[in-house]
Formats: sequence, structure tokens, C-alpha cells
Amino acid sequence: MTVDVRLAIPAAACWLVCGVLIGFPGQAAWCAVTLWVGAVAVLGLVLRLPGARLPIARRVVAVACVALAAAALAATTVALVSPAHRPAAVIEATGGGRAVEVVVRVDSAPQEARTTGGFGAAAVSERFLGLMTSVRSGPTRVTLSTPVLVFIPTSDAGGRAVPLEIGDSVRVRGTLKALAPEDSTSFLVFGSGRPTVVSDAPFWLAWANDLRSGFSMAATSLPGDGGTLLPGLSIGDVSAVGPDLDAAMKASSLSHLTAVSGANCAVVIALVMLVGGALGLRRRTRVILALAMLAGFVVLVTPGPSVLRAAVMAVIVVFSAAAGRPGRGVPALALAVIVLLLFDPWLARDYGFALSVLATAGLLVLAGPLARVLARWMPTALAAVISIPLAAQLACQPVLILLNPAVPLYGVAANLLAEPAAPVATVLGLIACLLLPWLPGLGYACAQIAWVPSAWIASVASVASTLPANQLPWLGGVAGLALMAALTVSILVLVLRPASRRRGLALSSLTALVVVFCGAYGGSLVGAGIGRQLAMPSSWQIGACDIGQGDAVIVRDGDLHALVDLGPEPRLLTACLNRLGIDRIDLLVMTHFDLDHMGGLNAVIGRVGIALVGPPENSQDRARLAALERGGADVRIASSGDHGTLGGLRWDILWPKTGSTVMQTGNDGCVTIAFDGAGIRSVFLCDLGEESQNALLATNRVRPVDVVKVAHHGSADQSERMYETLGARLGVISVGADNRYGHPTERALGILGRVGTLGLRTDRSGTILIGTATGKPGDLTVWTEK
Repeated sequence: MTVDVRLAIPAAACWLVCGVLIGFPGQAAWCAVTLWVGAVAVLGLVLRLPGARLPIARRVVAVACVALAAAALAATTVALVSPAHRPAAVIEATGGGRAVEVVVRVDSAPQEARTTGGFGAAAVSERFLGLMTSVRSGPTRVTLSTPVLVFIPTSDAGGRAVPLEIGDSVRVRGTLKALAPEDSTSFLVFGSGRPTVVSDAPFWLAWANDLRSGFSMAATSLPGDGGTLLPGLSIGDVSAVGPDLDAAMKASSLSHLTAVSGANCAVVIALVMLVGGALGLRRRTRVILALAMLAGFVVLVTPGPSVLRAAVMAVIVVFSAAAGRPGRGVPALALAVIVLLLFDPWLARDYGFALSVLATAGLLVLAGPLARVLARWMPTALAAVISIPLAAQLACQPVLILLNPAVPLYGVAANLLAEPAAPVATVLGLIACLLLPWLPGLGYACAQIAWVPSAWIASVASVASTLPANQLPWLGGVAGLALMAALTVSILVLVLRPASRRRGLALSSLTALVVVFCGAYGGSLVGAGIGRQLAMPSSWQIGACDIGQGDAVIVRDGDLHALVDLGPEPRLLTACLNRLGIDRIDLLVMTHFDLDHMGGLNAVIGRVGIALVGPPENSQDRARLAALERGGADVRIASSGDHGTLGGLRWDILWPKTGSTVMQTGNDGCVTIAFDGAGIRSVFLCDLGEESQNALLATNRVRPVDVVKVAHHGSADQSERMYETLGARLGVISVGADNRYGHPTERALGILGRVGTLGLRTDRSGTILIGTATGKPGDLTVWTEK
């Protein structure tokens, strides 16, 4: 058993125990006692085993002893910190949605957040992570230190922006919602108004805030996606990255480039050590300076999970080298994992932490062997370059299946094209960030040069994400993870096994299984694609796109198309439009400005004729409408009474009510449209709640229909009278699989069942097409993707 394996096993044991026990904190104490007893018992066995005669047995038992001790430490840590992570006194004091006043230290840069009503906080438009230090509910005040996610308005009553910096302490009035024990965030805080800054960030954080903001302003002034991506590549600040580029980076497996990792830390330490050596500084001095610079770098980029992993591992390597014993990669990684899990057990369930560890392990363990295998068929240098992204992709892919059940076909190729540019953008961007406050001209020049590789990376991501079949479908959930892990291990065993040991029944059987599986999988992809195209009806009028938790429904008459809402992101909408062969949107209806209804806007800019929209609520909404207009769209504010035609179909705007001062924006004021013609009458209820649905009924403009787009993804906030009046045969529910809101709810499904409306769900059926075979009213046909 190698040293690397011996140290990896205790890290895995620590990770497993933390991951399990944070979900069951009440069991942590007795589990810790049991593990400590086991560790002591095994230690006694180690001491009794004769090392000379049984060296292998003694080593195996010694590894088991260390693994039990690491697991016992993990269980002890969970038992000690769980009560403070989710204090019972806070849950008791704030139960029943009572108003509270909390003091929170801001730990992340505030980001725009449009909720869809799942938390009951319609006014929320900004969020940040923080550390809650006190809670007051009536006369009760609790002092604590627990992580929270805070939602607040972006402006006060006067419309001014709320400036918040990392490290600021703010007072927020609102309500608390306790989360599950396994969540790294203990509570959600919903602010009812503008937060008050209690104290500014301390000096050791304020300098980093100034550097970050100055560099971000300079970088985003550069043109295109290269400018918005540069802060992410250099200091991990992705706040300026738009939804299009973010989706493209993820789809092309390049999003890791904006996560500060070991490569960034290695650059910082190497620069200090090299410059210190050139100046003749002693090793101890260089080590101290390197660690000080590393600490400053962590503060600058903010200590996320991947940053902490990289920094702790770098510290271990530096200390090991300073002691004259250069450390090996896998032991350093294993020790870093144990240290971090004991510091924060909730990292065991953090996807960012898991992917960072797995990618590093892949590079350390797989890159070398893969390069040697590839070198048999190509130049050694090229084999080494290919092996790096391939090793990381193979190590991470099973876990990535849990986030997105798909295999990125061009991920390795995209990384090959982008990776050479990443270090250049990172180093020059970091230099620009440090120089801008002191030598702004030189700093901006460095940023301009760094823009070139940054723009190249953004272009690679954009092109790769739009290539055909860039995401191959895969089984989701734990089953998909297990299948991908089994396939990955099987391929690695076959590929990396020495040529002299590739014979035998077991290896032949494994080879046959892999070949048969890959053939069956490829055949199913091709067959399913051809089958879908052949089975898809040519005459359909309503098409509900499967775009996850959001709305994007198409209404067509011949070659004319209307699109009601845009879904949460451009990539999904683009895929649906391409699949249905739609290039032009003659009528766009943006019912309101929640992200799950307008996040895909960039997919249709330049392709829209007329756009009917609700009243913009802020400057961001106005900017989105301006982008539509620049793309050639005729943008109109819609209200009740507006009407027109789409070929042979008549459309009517039913809501919001013209001239009213209430229910004009947000969910209750979303644009509600009805279509009639070619044998189908339909209505699209956007995100109307029960109160606004009843208000719409009171206008006497609601008529029976054949198809209803069920309001708000099937939330519980529905009016049964509305669905009784509509009397629809079919109810389309546009909803994401396993969404956190519990949509569609039992109440919504019960209402549809009682009024005789058949519910069609995109999470179960995929894309849904509804038409009529004869053109006669009510003669409906339905085609579903799944």
C-alpha cells in the first residue's frame, strides 16, 4: 500500500462521516464515542503486531487506526459545532414568521436575485452570504455566530442603491426561515426594508474591497465578454458575467477557470519565491513573505471552498519544502481535506469543494499515466497537454452528473483551446489589479493586454456551447452518478493497465461490457433523435418548451410564431427553438421581469418583431427593453384591452387592468394573454396568484378555453373559481424537475383534477406540443418528448 493511498483513506473516512452526520447531528456524539473506542482498540492491535514478520498486516491495521481516528475527530467536531450552527434559541424566538432584527457581517458581494415566490418574498432583489452575530425578537436577544443567506431590497424608499461591502456589519429587519441541518447556511433572512450599516469593513478587508471594485470597473469598461470575464479569471469575481456567458462557460466545461484554484496560489507563491531568491533573501524570509502574500491573495479573492482547498494545500507544501522535505501531492491534498473538514464539516456536502478536490486528485493521480498512454499515438508534449483537462474531466464527471445530467462532448477540446490563455489572463489581470491604485495608466495597460486571452476564452466557450450535441443526455441523480463512476473506472482500468496484464477472462469481459454499453448508448442517442424528429407532429399550435423551472411557451400559426416568456437562461431556450425550427419571433410576450420568465432574453434579441411587456420596475428592466429595441423589436407596454392577430389567430390581453393603480407589476400584474383560432382557444396565466386571478375574473373577460397555461408553475396560490370558469381540457404546467419550491403542489393538481383539466408537466413529459388534427374546436392532439 503506497504512502499516497495510506493518507487518502483517512481523508475519505473523515469526509464520509462529516457528510452523513451533518444531516443527523443528534447522532454525532455517540458516533464519536464509538469511533474513538474503535480507534483505541485498533491502536492496541497495531502495537501487538510484530512489524518484522507481518509488515503488510501492520501497515493495513495502522491505516485503519488512522482512518478511525480521523473519522472520530470528524464526528466529535460535528457534535461540538452543530448546536451553534442552528441554535434552538433562535428557532424558538423567531418561530411563526415573527419579525426580527438581526446583525449580519457581509461575507460575499451582493448579487441580483429575483425570486419566483417560493420563499414568499416578492420584493427581494439582492442577496448575499453573511455571518449572523445577533438576533432580536421582541424583548429576546440572542448572540450567536452562524451563516445565513440574506435577501434585501436593492434600494430604499427614495430609490437609492444600498452600498454594501464585504466585511460590513449591517442591521436588517425582516423574518427568518430555518433551513435543514445539512445546509451550510443555517437561516434565510428576508429583509423588509433597507439595511443599516452598523460598522464598516475592517482595514484588513477594506483594502481588498477597494482593489476588487477598482479592477472590476476597469475590466468591465473593456469591450465584450472579454472585459466581463477578466475579473473572474484573475480574482474570481464573476459578478459582471452575464447569464449567456455563464451558461456557455458551464456548457463547455470552462467554468472552473473562474474559480480560484491551486494554479493561482502556485503563481503567487512562485513569484514571491523567485523574486526573493533574486534579491538574495534567506529561505525563511521568503517562506514568510510567500505565506503573507498568499493570505492577502485569499482575502482579495474571498475564501470560497476551492480557494480554501488551494490555500491550505499550498501552505502544507510550502512548510514541507521549508523543512527540507518536499511534499507529495496526494498526501498534501489529503491533509488539506482533513483540516478543512474539521474546520467546517459542511464542506462535505459542498459541490464546489468536492469538484475542487476531485479535479486536483485527477491531475495528481491520472494525468501522468494518461499522458504516457496517449504518448504511444502522438507526440509526448501534445499527450501531456491533452492529459491535463482529460484527467480533471474524468475525475469530476460523476459528481457533475448530479448538477447537470449530461456529458459535455466538447469539454476536453474547449479546455485544450482555452487553457493556454488562462495563465496569461490570470497573471496580467492580477498585476493590473495591484497596479491600478498606484499606477493607473500602467495597470489599465496590463488589463487591456489581459483582455486578449480573456476574450479568446469567452469566444471558445460561446462557440463550443452552440455546437450540435454539445451536451449528451445522461441518467440523473445517484443512479446516474453510480453509472458514470462505474463506466469511468472501467475505462481507466482497461486503458491504464500494463499491456502485459491485459489478458484474462475478467479483462475480456470488462472490455466487452464497456464496448456494448458505449454502442448501446450511442445507438440510443442517434435512434432517439431520429425517432423524435419522425414522431414530432408537423401541425401543432402550442409548444411548451422544457426549460426547467420557468416559462417559455410558443404559439404558432403557419410560419408565424408567438413566444410567451423566455425561461431562465438563453441556452435552454435556444435549444428548444432550434429543435422546433424557429428562427423568427413575430410576437414576444414578456409577462413580467422575474428571472425564470426573462432570463433567456439574449437568445431572441435581433429576432423579435413586436414585444408586449409589462411595465419595467427598475433600471435593469429598462436596460433589457432597450436591448430588445436595439435588436429591432417594436416594444409596447401591454394592458387589458390590447388585441391583434397572429396569422389566423386572434390574441387579446386580459390583464393587467388598464388605469388601475394596483396589481400592475410583479406576479400579480403579469401580462395575461389569450389566443383563439384554428380550433383551439387558450389562455396563459403567467404567475398570477389567487387574489389577482379572482380580480381578473371580476373583469368578466374570462371565457372557457381548451388549453390553460397553469399559473405560477402549479404553486398553491390558485383560484379554483378561475379554473372552473375556464373549463380547460388540458392544463400545461411548465416546471423544473425536483425544484426546491415543491411545484406543482398538491393543491394545484387537486384543483385541476376536480374541474376535469388534464395536467401536462414539462418536468415529466419534456417538451409538449398541442394541436388539432381536424381543425374543429376541441379536437385536440398531444405529443410529448418523453
